[in-house]
Amino acid sequence: MDPLIEMDLSARKRTPEEVLQAVFGYSAFRGRQAEIIDWVVDGGDALVLMPTGGGKSLCYQIPALVRSGTALVISPLIALMQDQVEALRQSGVAAAYLNSTLHWGQVQNIENALREGLIDLLYVAPERVLTERTLALLDELPLALIAIDEAHCVSQWGHDFRPEYMQLAALAERFPGVPRLALTATADEPTQREIVSRLELADAKLFASSFDRPNIFYRVIPKASPREQLLRFIRAEHEGDAGIVYCLSRRKVEETAEWLERQGLSALPYHAGLNNQARAHNQERFLREEGIIMVATIAFGMGIDKSNVRFVAHLDLPKSLEAYYQETGRAGRDGLPASAWMAYGLQDVVTLRRMVDESEADTARKRVEYRKLEAMLGYCEITTCRRQSLLAYFGEALGQPCGHCDTCVEPVASWDGTQVAQKLLSCICRTGQRFGVAYVVDVLLGKDDERIRRNRHDRLSTFGIGTELDGKAWRGVVRQLVASGYISVDVDGYGSLRLTERCRAVLRGDETVTLRRDPARMPRAAKPRQRPSKDIAPHNEALWAALRECRRYFASEQGVAPYVIFHDTTLAQMAALRPDSHDALSRISGVGEKKLERYGDAFLALIREHEQGGG
Repeated sequence: MDPLIEMDLSARKRTPEEVLQAVFGYSAFRGRQAEIIDWVVDGGDALVLMPTGGGKSLCYQIPALVRSGTALVISPLIALMQDQVEALRQSGVAAAYLNSTLHWGQVQNIENALREGLIDLLYVAPERVLTERTLALLDELPLALIAIDEAHCVSQWGHDFRPEYMQLAALAERFPGVPRLALTATADEPTQREIVSRLELADAKLFASSFDRPNIFYRVIPKASPREQLLRFIRAEHEGDAGIVYCLSRRKVEETAEWLERQGLSALPYHAGLNNQARAHNQERFLREEGIIMVATIAFGMGIDKSNVRFVAHLDLPKSLEAYYQETGRAGRDGLPASAWMAYGLQDVVTLRRMVDESEADTARKRVEYRKLEAMLGYCEITTCRRQSLLAYFGEALGQPCGHCDTCVEPVASWDGTQVAQKLLSCICRTGQRFGVAYVVDVLLGKDDERIRRNRHDRLSTFGIGTELDGKAWRGVVRQLVASGYISVDVDGYGSLRLTERCRAVLRGDETVTLRRDPARMPRAAKPRQRPSKDIAPHNEALWAALRECRRYFASEQGVAPYVIFHDTTLAQMAALRPDSHDALSRISGVGEKKLERYGDAFLALIREHEQGGG
């Protein structure tokens, strides 16, 4: 791939609004974009908090085209910088990256082009930007700005900590007067404070947009047969769609991908244990083909710009709400309907607690991790609006229930579980706080079990006192009491249930316990599929398919991902509005001058063909 393209010199002379329309093909800024861009163009530092898909990249890309000099963009992953550079080149922007995928001749060409002022945006990894060679190169250049993407990576309390980010404050001293932006989609208040401190952005202006992603439908279900539950979800709502399935372990990733393949779905594994060639091949297929499901550990996803991921599923509990929000945010970046689906169980809690316990973190860090896990559990068991709970965690209030999550669409009934909780807590106490869920539930149900008899627990007063519930219901009670902090789960290898100080008030009868009554979620009548095609009128379906095939042809010809040519939202507008001229096509969102020049004739001819054929 040629690292350079011809620069559109006229872009430098345009206002931000003109660049937005001419280069990127959008008629208006969204949210606080205009405010951020004006601030940076005038030379101000900024901390930008904006959800995935909210348009963060334009907040430094447009100032880079308005201000003189080259913009330095620090990006944590090769895949991210390659995606963004490809997309910029499609729009006629002179962009390049320096990373390990380039051979020496390409590196020299890019360095020479930089010295000649022929590159507007340069993407570099944090490890590379701090090398003496790169710093010496940058010393020779007029820098328009410095953008630090995925800035939450600087935080030791975050979920994607990258130690290399800790050294980026050196850029402030080395390049005084150059405006700097730190951008992230995920940062609670402690993380925001650490970003400001470690990147020396004390004078930066904070621009915090809403964290809400209204196009995503959130759903959490208790684990029963998780793979079968996942398959039913995909079949009912996302057949043929691209998606990501997250698992905690490498082994589970590979087993799940193989199982989905046997069910007739296109699924690929991705984890750090695969060799570089296999990871790169699978990622390339996911980005450039339609309908691929990537089954992955958290090693996959940060910075992936694929706009039409229609669902993100978790087969294991994420370790924090920050991680959950970041990972689910990879769905529906194009603004079309998408799903965030998760199945979780108590074993997830055991696994995550063990990971924290066995880590080399100090005591203070472990306490933070435990609190984050507790917040994640509370989110899973909530009976009110999930979106309100998620946004509240990031300090944002949503006035009304969203109406677009499982607890809003399928309201959860609650019941007074005080007596049931007392029975469970008493049974845990009387069996010595040494046994896991299955054993304690068997005692409550009065099971005829040799191990129970051997331990003489069939003689306890709690033996057989819980027959009003079945085993599944009792496990749900345990799950909720763990999430509420009345019970802890030991990581001794058995998942032993232990009582916490908080349970004393319940046992004394001084505190009432309210439990959720889970609705029967699977199987159920299929809800409308969360697909972009739900927004395509029936008479436009044939044209929609043809436009996607045309996009696929150009993408394949150039070796880029289809969404780099046009997003689904752009094709949907073409199918609905059926433009009949270059002028009309230029008014479609996402069709800038360069894309109009490159692809306009082909797409207009296709639309005319369908108009004449009555399609």
